[in-house]
Amino acid sequence: MNIIDHLKWRYATKKFNPSKLLSDHKLQTIKEAFNLTATSFGLQTVSLLVVSDKDKREQLIEYSYQQKQVLDASHLLVICIQDDISDSDVDNLFDSVADLRQTPPDILEPYRRDLKVMMQNMSKTERQDWSIKQAYIALGNLMTVCAIERIDACPMEGFISEKYDEILNLRKRNLKSVLLLPIGYRAEDDKFATFKKVRKTIDDSVITL
Repeated sequence: MNIIDHLKWRYATKKFNPSKLLSDHKLQTIKEAFNLTATSFGLQTVSLLVVSDKDKREQLIEYSYQQKQVLDASHLLVICIQDDISDSDVDNLFDSVADLRQTPPDILEPYRRDLKVMMQNMSKTERQDWSIKQAYIALGNLMTVCAIERIDACPMEGFISEKYDEILNLRKRNLKSVLLLPIGYRAEDDKFATFKKVRKTIDDSVITL
């Protein structure tokens, strides 16, 4: 299958087969794909929580507007953002660049300084909004990787993030949940699997200059 065939195969899975689980190899692929996602400046202010615990997920259904995918999927992926971004986050990034690439400090320091100033000039809400944009990039990347790996997925915004943060102890990690992606394998009787995709024509959605 080519990439377009894989993308045609995927859909927002409404009903998972709860007895069919991802292999450790598939799950590791998902983790690595998340970590390789492009982020602005490479700052990586997003984290991925992989929830396999069924008891935890059962608690979360109430705060997911009763969407059973949260429980029935093989794993529940919770994409989180840092509660805030500090100078130390910027320093950690540029220290890693210096270490891994052996880049001289005099080259890195102006970029380090400018990124700190950029973040300092934002309000906390603006910094969180900036990180949320990175979370959506990660979501798109994970959905594409899932399609290539023939893993079913259902991107979800419909949940009460404050309750997720409480149940999953995200506050202790200074994280906030922003997006969900249950992953696994579709149930054979999920009628949505056979629905034809409804999309604009390419001429209507793509502008070529």
